[in-house]
Amino acid sequence: PALIRKAHEAKLISDKQITIWGTGTPRREFMHVDDCADALVFLLKNYSDHDHVNLGCGQDITILELTRMICRVVGFTGEIAHDHSRPDGTPRKLMSVDKLRTLGWAAKITLMEGIES
Repeated sequence: PALIRKAHEAKLISDKQITIWGTGTPRREFMHVDDCADALVFLLKNYSDHDHVNLGCGQDITILELTRMICRVVGFTGEIAHDHSRPDGTPRKLMSVDKLRTLGWAAKITLMEGIES
């Protein structure tokens, strides 16, 4: 949400650039809240073991790729600058969703669809 707001506001006030933290290379996984709710209901109905089940979509994207995607959706055409004084954080955050897929569930809403909505 913060990146979406930042790009949208930059477009509205005709800013020439937006700034993201670090290099933009860290990878993150994003899951739409509707998919999360659907997965939880699915598990309530179809899973009774005591082991944990990771929720996720099983795909990640770099922060820079995400920023470019958001800029396309909101119509921001300026530059994306990097604030190298800010940390990148963990290089990659991606859940293993093998168990969830084996149980028969997969995310339905793509990242692009989620951003557009």
